Amino acid sequence: MSLQHSYQALAKQESLDVPTGWLQGRTIYGGLVAGLMMQKALLTLADDTKHLLSCSVTFVGPVQQAKVRLTSEILRQGKSVTTLEVRLWQDDAVQSILVASFGTQRESSIHVHQEPVAPAFPSVDGLTTAPHHPLAPECFKQLDMVWVTGQYPCTASPKPDFSGWYRFNPDLHENRDMTVADLMVSMDIWPPGVLPMFKSMAPASSLTWHLTYVHPLKNQLHDWMKYHVETQYAADGYSTEAAYLWDDQNRLIAISRQTVTVFA
Repeated sequence: MSLQHSYQALAKQESLDVPTGWLQGRTIYGGLVAGLMMQKALLTLADDTKHLLSCSVTFVGPVQQAKVRLTSEILRQGKSVTTLEVRLWQDDAVQSILVASFGTQRESSIHVHQEPVAPAFPSVDGLTTAPHHPLAPECFKQLDMVWVTGQYPCTASPKPDFSGWYRFNPDLHENRDMTVADLMVSMDIWPPGVLPMFKSMAPASSLTWHLTYVHPLKNQLHDWMKYHVETQYAADGYSTEAAYLWDDQNRLIAISRQTVTVFA
């Protein structure tokens, strides 16, 4: 089942089978979980005049390759902003929660444009797509990733963090307009910023994820995007990081903050 088919299934029913090809170890890739919850939020909102402002995701527990159920509730619907909550259930237990706020543009005298400037990357045509390591999670096949700065995961780098190009794999995904649900699915494909420091393969997973949506998407699934992650703090088995996403026209699309559990 493709992403589009999964989205369409959510429009008709609360439950669906998790599509295959998205395993991250023994469990389902968190970006897919977040994307399905965002699609449920969009369907519940059903208002094209309101656009995503921000959302927070808590990954409560592991999601297995099986049927899931998604429920949603509008917490408040104001004149400008609507806030709602989506829960993903499996085996009668809540496994993930998304709280998202959508709003309309309002007149304001305040204008500040100090967003991070997109890095000047070499053309992706002259770079090498990251090979799929046999021990890498299955979900990595769903997107093409090209490292520009920093080291690959688990290379004992003395420093964290990296940046690069990425897009949905054209061999696995038909080209179409990109949605904010697709954004959630794709942006989480990059590993935590501390993973290059790992000396060997070890688990690391997102615990909480906050995303601020800046400029609206004007992209398609096969368009390349720019990604950069910065680790602010890591100790005692957890790390805190910020990441930035620009499109190929250097428009800042989203700012991400994550708390990551580290098992190394």
